[in-house]
Amino acid sequence: MYNSQEMARKSRQSASSRVTLTPRTVVEGALALADAEGLGAVTIRRLAKELGVTPMALYWHFRSKDELLDGMAARIFEEVDLAVDASATWQEQLRALLGSMVSVLRAHPSTAILLSTRTASSESGLRATEIALDILGRGGFSPTQATQIARHSLSTVTNLVSGEPGVVAREESGELIDARRRARVLLESLPPERYPRLVEAAAPLSEGVDPDAYFAFGLDLLLAGIEAIAARRR
Repeated sequence: MYNSQEMARKSRQSASSRVTLTPRTVVEGALALADAEGLGAVTIRRLAKELGVTPMALYWHFRSKDELLDGMAARIFEEVDLAVDASATWQEQLRALLGSMVSVLRAHPSTAILLSTRTASSESGLRATEIALDILGRGGFSPTQATQIARHSLSTVTNLVSGEPGVVAREESGELIDARRRARVLLESLPPERYPRLVEAAAPLSEGVDPDAYFAFGLDLLLAGIEAIAARRR
């Protein structure tokens, strides 16, 4: 049997381990779960188990999983740096905004898709959209054009992150190195008269992708397209 001091100590430990539920702690718990196991793992029942509460306790803060997903999207938007350098060109401002968004989404790749599929009705989402439209407006785009570009930019950035094809290869396993070697041999053995470009690109196609270079190039492509549209209008 426990003496009274031991029972008190156990009670304090139990109390200190309980999660104080707020909308923010629930959302951050959901993000942590998604980061660890993927967005599909985020359910009310599973999240309640992770937080050590009953599912009903979560429903006090979010009436449905849809509301929870909206909260997760809003939380991600909060991490985006919305500061605008007034001395920079609109192209530089847009690059900074989208670059910050890519950096934030890379920290939450499993939930990146939420930003392009959920309504950005939170304060953080509305503010990000306002700033993006303002930058594009100063670039000479009409409200309709700026809206189209903002939508495509958000979709491109989220898909860039969620669809990353490369492997972060610091220390690759022997199995992965062998797989890449086999892929290169296969490509190089293709009939050159039928697949000349595949044969000549065998090395880069079978190499690992440097993630920093991958995202930088993707951002360059997006911004080059926007700048080309602006130049064509002028």
